[in-house]
Amino acid sequence: MGESLQKAFFGVIALGVSCIAIELIPVSRQAAYWNRCLDNTVKWINQKGDLKRWDQKAKESLAVGVCNGAVYEPKLKTQ
Repeated sequence: MGESLQKAFFGVIALGVSCIAIELIPVSRQAAYWNRCLDNTVKWINQKGDLKRWDQKAKESLAVGVCNGAVYEPKLKTQ
């Protein structure tokens, strides 16, 4: 491979990597938003009297449903 062809090849690779990095920015922002939602929802669940006795996995499972938009009822049924 000639030197100019090598430079062009590496230039194309560098351009591709930078484009991928730019496309990942919205994904990382969404992940940060979702993680904040999860943390805040678990904190809220820990403050609720009836839900304090739930184990951590149950609390996190409920929080995942809330952050994914799967919990629709305005009142939580605990029994």
